[in-house]
Amino acid sequence: MLGAGSWGTALAQVIAGNGFDVTLWDIDPAHVEALARTRRNDRYLPGMPLARSIVFEAELARAVTGRDLLLLAVPSHGFADCLKRLRPLVSSRPRIAWGTKGLDPSSGRLLHRVVEEILEEEVMMAALSGPTFAREVMRGLPTAITVASPDPAYAAAVAELFHNDFFRAYTNDDLIGVQLGGAVKNVLAIAAGVSDGMGFGANARAALITRGLAEMMRLGEAMGARAKTLMGLAGVGDLILTCTDDQSRNRRLGLGLGRGKSVEAVKAKIGQEIEGILTARLVWNLARRLGVEMPIVEQVHAILYQGLPPKAAVHNLLLRDRKPETV
Repeated sequence: MLGAGSWGTALAQVIAGNGFDVTLWDIDPAHVEALARTRRNDRYLPGMPLARSIVFEAELARAVTGRDLLLLAVPSHGFADCLKRLRPLVSSRPRIAWGTKGLDPSSGRLLHRVVEEILEEEVMMAALSGPTFAREVMRGLPTAITVASPDPAYAAAVAELFHNDFFRAYTNDDLIGVQLGGAVKNVLAIAAGVSDGMGFGANARAALITRGLAEMMRLGEAMGARAKTLMGLAGVGDLILTCTDDQSRNRRLGLGLGRGKSVEAVKAKIGQEIEGILTARLVWNLARRLGVEMPIVEQVHAILYQGLPPKAAVHNLLLRDRKPETV
């Protein structure tokens, strides 16, 4: 397991609890030392003990040597760099999976394209996504995810690592749709947070989620994703979760913005990666390049990158031309 943030730690805990050997690596040696000493991730998941069988490692070569499968849970902006570090260490036909949600910051590509480019070899790959908060997974609360791979047998093998009596892992062969849903929902969660932060109520939140899903599906269609995938856990499931619960850092960013706080002030208070900030710019660029209409994403981008006041963004959305709901 590469990446000892909240999500990487929770995934390692599930795998270890299922009886598999797990080594948890992180780029920060001080963080790894603290994990090994306390057997808790007090930086991201304070007070939650970790399985005794998890091995902590700060040296990447030792962490990956002899491992059957490498699972990445690093932020999207560190994904490519992690793969470059792995490149000289992996064997031919490596088995890779990732729980990272987002797009490549330098190109706006889905992450499987980055895997193909950097590792070059014929790669067995899978992406994990779905409505998941790390703290609830650590508590053993019921959770479901989707494991997507173009190879159904490999998707099933990865799903087996996680599947147990509280953590259900479905499989899917739509790698594009599963990754896209996990990225776009972060941007839409910021919008939902802004709406709630401004006190617009449940009606507005429901409308935003529904029309946000329509935007996600339009982009998915342009990129070759299946609509059924985006109506599943990795699409509408994750969208509902991040738009409605304050455990979502993206929603909390939107709440702060809607209450008149600056991006920097909210980021400082949250103190962790907020994937939707970068993803908003990448999805906005992607939609423009593909000619896909995404008005909610456009307004979130304007708030984050062009200084548009949230009230003006809402005004812009409400004044759009009337049209049939099927559009």
